[in-house]
Amino acid sequence: MAEKALYVLAGYDDDTEKLLSGIQNKLYEQGFSGVQTKGIPMHFTMGSYNTSREEELRKRIRIIADTHKPFRVEFNHVGLFRLPENDVLFVAPEVSKEMLLLKDEFMDSEDEFGWSAHTTMLIDKREVIEKATQIVLDELPIPSGTVTSLHLFEFWPARHIMSVQFNE
Repeated sequence: MAEKALYVLAGYDDDTEKLLSGIQNKLYEQGFSGVQTKGIPMHFTMGSYNTSREEELRKRIRIIADTHKPFRVEFNHVGLFRLPENDVLFVAPEVSKEMLLLKDEFMDSEDEFGWSAHTTMLIDKREVIEKATQIVLDELPIPSGTVTSLHLFEFWPARHIMSVQFNE
């Protein structure tokens, strides 16, 4: 079993959450279920950390949220991760100056993978992802959205620790 870790997630406003959840729900309605974590907000991950850093991250996230404003994102592509399996189907926002400034706050992430902003739609076997991809592609173009918050979660199992809105 994987060791527990803390994850900082960049979250969307209610309209964007509804839009992205709606796309994922179309997959569920078509019988796709996947192994992605369910019941958490739509997001892209800013970084992962050792669980010993929870109190530090709580304080830090509050300060970061107070010094950043909500920002728009344009969803510019659908993609797959984890070669050769290609078992992660996602939609991705175009990287912007605001997004990179936010990511700079989390450059000490302990994540073993390189950072790529994406919002996971489905994680499953390659043959399942191949079938699900067309459903997500049919949703293009995806309207722009707004990033408005930071969430702190512990995984696995999922434990919501806190959510903080950006300073308006």
